[in-house]
Amino acid sequence: MSAFTLHELQCFDAVVSGGSFQAAAERMHRSHPSVFAAVAKLESQLGLSLLDRSGYRVRLTEAGRAFHRKALALLREAEELSTHAQQLAMGEEAELRVVLGDLCPLSPVLALLSRFFAQSPRTRLHLQFEAVSGPWERLLEDEAELIVHRVPKNDVRMEWIDLGRVALVPVVAPGFLPFPLTTAITPRQMQAFTQCVLRDSARHPPEQGHFLVEGAPQCSAPDQLMKKELVLHGMAWGHLPRFMIESELRDGRLLSIAGRHFPGVIEELVAARRRDRPHGPVASRLWDFLARNAPVLRPALGRVSRAKTASEG
Repeated sequence: MSAFTLHELQCFDAVVSGGSFQAAAERMHRSHPSVFAAVAKLESQLGLSLLDRSGYRVRLTEAGRAFHRKALALLREAEELSTHAQQLAMGEEAELRVVLGDLCPLSPVLALLSRFFAQSPRTRLHLQFEAVSGPWERLLEDEAELIVHRVPKNDVRMEWIDLGRVALVPVVAPGFLPFPLTTAITPRQMQAFTQCVLRDSARHPPEQGHFLVEGAPQCSAPDQLMKKELVLHGMAWGHLPRFMIESELRDGRLLSIAGRHFPGVIEELVAARRRDRPHGPVASRLWDFLARNAPVLRPALGRVSRAKTASEG
C-alpha cells in the first residue's frame, strides 16, 4: 500500500461533509475532476471502497465510515500543527500553561483569564490545579509559565504580582467538639479530634506541615472543596479559606475556633513567574494584564474571625 497524502484525506473529508464531489470541489476551490481523482487514488492506495456512489448523494461505505473517523483525528492534528507553525512564525506562543493553587478563588481569577484569552484566541490556555507546594514545583521545573498561589517571596528565582489576601480560618461543624467554643481552645484540647489536611501535589514535597496539631489523628483531602465537605459533615476540623465558607459561617453551618492558640493566618495570593526565564509575547501581555487588574480580591477576604464565646452564643 502506497502512502496517501494530506490533500487526498482533505478531499475525502470534503466529499463526506458536502455529500457530493461538486460540493467538495467548491469548498476546496478545486475542479470537480481533481477532487474525484484524489479520492479515487486514495481508495486505490488503500484497497478499499470508501464511498458508495450509486445514489443521488455520495454516502460512506461501512469501511469508509471507520476510516473517516480515523482520518478526522489526523486532519485535526494537521490543522493544529499548521496553527502552531503560524504562531511560531508570528513569534506567539501556541499554548500557555497556568497553574492555580489551592488558595485561588476561582471566580475572579477565571473571569480575568477568560477576558484575556478571549483577546488571544490563537493561544490555548492549559490550566492545571495543584495543592500546597505543587504550584511552586511546576513553576520551578519549567512546567508552567505562570502560577496563582502563595510563594516564598525570598526566592530570587520568582517575581510576583500581589492579587490580594486570603484568610485561612480554623473551623468545625456544630456539635463536633464536646466542649464550648471559646477563644482559648488549646492544641492539647484538639489532640483527640481528627484534623483534615491537604495532600501536597508536589512530586517531591518539602518535609513540613501547615497548622498541624502534633499527635492528633489526621485525614487528608486533595483540594479545599473536599476538605470543606469533610468538615461540614463533622468528619474532621481544619483551616479553610474564608472566601469558600462565608455563607456557612453566617448561617452557622460552620463555626470558627479562631483564638489565641489558633489565630488562623492571612496568606498573600500572587501571580508568579520565573524571573530568570525569557517570556514570550503572549505571556508578557498576560503578565501586564494581571498587573493592570490587580488586586482581584475584596478586602473582606482578609479577615479571620475569632471563635464565639459562650456568652456570645
